Amino acid sequence: MKHRLLLLILFVFVASVAGWAQKSTAPSYTVKGVLIDSLTQEGEPYATIKIAKKNAPDKAVKMAVTGANGKFQEKLNVAAGNYIITISSIGKAPIVKEFTLKPSVKEVDLGTMISSEANNVLKGVEVVAQKPLVKVDVDKIEYNIEDDPDSKSNSILEMLRKVPLVTVDGEDNVQVNGSSSFKIHVNGKPNNMMSNNPKEVLKSMPANTIKYIEVITSPGAKYDAEGIGGILNIVTVGSGFEGYTATFRGNVNNNGVGAGTYAMVKQGKLTVSANYNYNYNNSPRSYSDSYRENYEPDKENEKYLESESSSKSKGNFQHGNLEASYEIDTLRLLTVAFGMYGSNNKSNSGGHTIMHGADRQDFAYRYRTDNRGKGSWYSINGNIDYQRASRKNKERMITLSYKINSQPQTNDSYNTYLDIEPDENKLDIIKELSLKNFHSDGKTNTMEHTFQVDYTTPIGKLHTIETGAKYIFRRNSSDNRFYEAEGASENYAYNENRSSEYRHLNHILSAYAGYTLKYKGFTFKPGLRYEQTIQEVKYLVGPGENFHSNFSDLVPSVSLGIKLGKTQNLRGGYNMRIWRPGIWNLNPYFDNQNPMFINQGNPNLKSEKSHSFDLSYSSFTSKFNVNLSLRHSFNNNGIERISRLITDKDGEIFEGGHKAPYGALYSTYGNIGKSRETGLNFYLNWNASPKTRIYVNGRGNYSDLRSPAQELHNYGWNASAFCGVQQTLPGKIRLSLNGGGSTPRISLQGKGSGYNYYSLGLSRSFLKEERLSLNVFCNNIVEKYRTYNNHTEGANFISKSSSKYPSRYYGFSISYRLGELKASVKKAARSIDNDDVKGGGGGGGNTGGGGGQ
Repeated sequence: MKHRLLLLILFVFVASVAGWAQKSTAPSYTVKGVLIDSLTQEGEPYATIKIAKKNAPDKAVKMAVTGANGKFQEKLNVAAGNYIITISSIGKAPIVKEFTLKPSVKEVDLGTMISSEANNVLKGVEVVAQKPLVKVDVDKIEYNIEDDPDSKSNSILEMLRKVPLVTVDGEDNVQVNGSSSFKIHVNGKPNNMMSNNPKEVLKSMPANTIKYIEVITSPGAKYDAEGIGGILNIVTVGSGFEGYTATFRGNVNNNGVGAGTYAMVKQGKLTVSANYNYNYNNSPRSYSDSYRENYEPDKENEKYLESESSSKSKGNFQHGNLEASYEIDTLRLLTVAFGMYGSNNKSNSGGHTIMHGADRQDFAYRYRTDNRGKGSWYSINGNIDYQRASRKNKERMITLSYKINSQPQTNDSYNTYLDIEPDENKLDIIKELSLKNFHSDGKTNTMEHTFQVDYTTPIGKLHTIETGAKYIFRRNSSDNRFYEAEGASENYAYNENRSSEYRHLNHILSAYAGYTLKYKGFTFKPGLRYEQTIQEVKYLVGPGENFHSNFSDLVPSVSLGIKLGKTQNLRGGYNMRIWRPGIWNLNPYFDNQNPMFINQGNPNLKSEKSHSFDLSYSSFTSKFNVNLSLRHSFNNNGIERISRLITDKDGEIFEGGHKAPYGALYSTYGNIGKSRETGLNFYLNWNASPKTRIYVNGRGNYSDLRSPAQELHNYGWNASAFCGVQQTLPGKIRLSLNGGGSTPRISLQGKGSGYNYYSLGLSRSFLKEERLSLNVFCNNIVEKYRTYNNHTEGANFISKSSSKYPSRYYGFSISYRLGELKASVKKAARSIDNDDVKGGGGGGGNTGGGGGQ
């Protein structure tokens, strides 16, 4: 009886608990539907779904994405009541729909919902999932800098390590599509100074001033025919928005400090934006050493040249721009812009040089050097665009543009020779070296005016025609004044024989025609461009004869794109590109400031031509982003740097009476290069969760370089990779960990150095709408210096150099934003793009391939 009573009590207890649990557990519902594209009538894949209570729309009770066919079916363990669903995808207007959950109905079918193109920016849409960082078009790839947390603390140069098809080596040299010959645009307009000095400019500019970067891999006919690697188009924050907003930034690091501001205001039809940044840098001392072995038929006369040096520099970098847009009416638009980039710096350096004999015991000569100098470089530009759209078809428009650009550079230095052994009375070679104290005062400037007209019109729904014409007048001037000290005094006398001054005029006329066919998922874009160049060179001081040249080029291009479903693309293309030599390649100035390493330009250089073929595959989903690009290019008259050893015991006399002493390494340029290069770029991004992103950006290529005239041939493989992880930690702290490296890269006469790199960053945003941001960061924290080696070989010499640059970098930054952004600012659909200059040794960059030619 007791057992039966106990079982009865236990049964009642279990039934009561089960009943209570059933009452306390929220009922289960199913919500389903399908999202359809309004144009293609196909399912919209991987759109973001957010479900929330109607009275608490900011707090999501369910997050999901649509399937590959646009369908969704989600289970909700929530209480009955009124709910709201928001579905959003890139480039589409968000869909917002209310529905009710009732206890008697366990499944709610929301039916078919239609997505349409977004025409404005809506307020109050919350995005919880990771935003896509990469977009792909038939001729370009876009990396969204603004949505990458690392942009809060990094420079643009550091962010470029993540951009598909772009590599940055350990010495901060930039390559696009495996080529150092590329152009840089800002907001669709070229900036030759940034193309000339990408290493200096881009690592000085904070990335939080940038919205996104476009890598234009296959420039069409509307772009100038220069730029083998392609075009980097840097779009600054604010271009494309209107309203009232202002952001103030500040940073401090172990090398200096910086500050900046951005502001925009709109009143009526006028919108004005301004951006200014200032950075002061006082970098630690750098060190370098070199070794050269001169091969001699007579081993007794073989020589070994060794040198060591160190340098210290400090200076400021500043950049700013002002843009204004005035919408005259719905058909007419006027935009103007003014921009400035520039730097002032001071430096001092010192070192010693020694020439050993064959036995490595005795020395032929030795001396010390002491150098101090200051310099500056600037790019100042302005432009105005007038756009007129057709009343019948607003996609049919004509644009008239004018641009002015000036690029002054200065360099003022004093060089002193000390402890010369033996003195010039004891050894003739010291006389040949001409080790006299000197003062060098150099000035260069490029002034250009550009006029352009563009016309585009659609033909039906599938076809578009674009055409235009352009004229550039470019005046380059170079004035290098050389002063020698008289004996041991500080009085310097002007030496006309070692000075140079010349003027270089360019008249460039061009016209283009392009066609675009878009049919469903297929895009076809052929184009043809004609360019005629008239060059005139006049020498005022120094060697060289006045000359002029006139040549023309027809430049074809074609791009194809196929959309493989909703998330995959296949692209291919062919481009012919040309390069005109820049001022640093052409300048005949005999630079023998270091008498054992002499440099001189070649005014007889011709333009080089390159042909490239590209094939790319892209797949972008809410979880995985993949881009693979295969590229092959060849060039038969490339402008290459040539180095040779002076072996004549009496030295060698050059045009103008300049003399290179015995044992000196003389370098110049020539159209001697024949190159073949095949490379594969890969970019992988995995959004492992809404709080975790993992990515890899890399490249592998094989190069074959030849110069039959010089009997030079070099070939080899090169690979580089950059990877990282971004993680949102508890407390809304964002962690970013990055690392990468490269194998040595070959050149025509040798190879460079491999490298590795790593960085760590933490950031946190505060206040409403994350208006206040704090960031701490460090790069290569355990290494104060990093060493890079270079190796060059010739028929009778081998040269090795090693440089130690400051590597450790850490700091803190803060930014605060006020105001509010609203709708879009209209900008002219066409503007001026000048991409027609080959760079060289100026400004210390050489990586962008541009020069003030």
